[in-house]
Amino acid sequence: MLIKAAINGGRSRDEHSAIPLTVEQIADAAVAAVRAGADVVHAHARTDDGAQTIAPDEIARMVRGIRERDPGIVVGTTTGLWTCSGHEERMRLIAEWPEEWLPDFASVAFSEEGAAEAAVLVRERGMVLESAVWHIDEVPALLASPTLHENVRILIEPEDEQIQDAVDHSRRIAAALREEGVTVPMLYHGYDQTAWPVVRAAIEDGCEVRVGFEDMLTLPDGSIAPDNSEMVRTARRWSDAE
Repeated sequence: MLIKAAINGGRSRDEHSAIPLTVEQIADAAVAAVRAGADVVHAHARTDDGAQTIAPDEIARMVRGIRERDPGIVVGTTTGLWTCSGHEERMRLIAEWPEEWLPDFASVAFSEEGAAEAAVLVRERGMVLESAVWHIDEVPALLASPTLHENVRILIEPEDEQIQDAVDHSRRIAAALREEGVTVPMLYHGYDQTAWPVVRAAIEDGCEVRVGFEDMLTLPDGSIAPDNSEMVRTARRWSDAE
């Protein structure tokens, strides 16, 4: 089972003292997560003041920092509209990401304006594509996208706050995609209180999983997670026990 380590997202040090923000911290966390059993790493580049960004220089610094530590790490990032002023700027910035330091993969959320166009650009730039669905109402847009069958996986990211709602929503989205002939792997992940139950559901359903500070700050028993690596080890133990 593939485990993705989402090592920082938009979290701040006010939420947890171990959130990786600088290039060095992100690289350290990526290396540690892979050593703990993660297959791929998802990280958000940060500006000096901690804001999320997809600016070319910052993406290059982050990717270079990770690869100089371990060139074998498969690293991806977001293309989320919250990292810039809007879709037009997103397209310009992705087009300017330096060829030498492109991420291995990039995620595109089909809840956002221009998602299909952004997904095409990710592929044109030579990166592996992940498409994300936050709600079942977004499934038709994903199904209509020209890159549907070019995805390495589909990310199912329910925003429901109640645990059972999030688990059920994940499964409804997956079923709707499968009914339409989508055969690529699917990955479920929740947020905070839904995160570990959604991981458990994904393992039960034979899907891929995502853990890390972007999604959760605690371990399944409610204790504060010391780092991304312990979350990865927990997910790997769960997977191995199935």
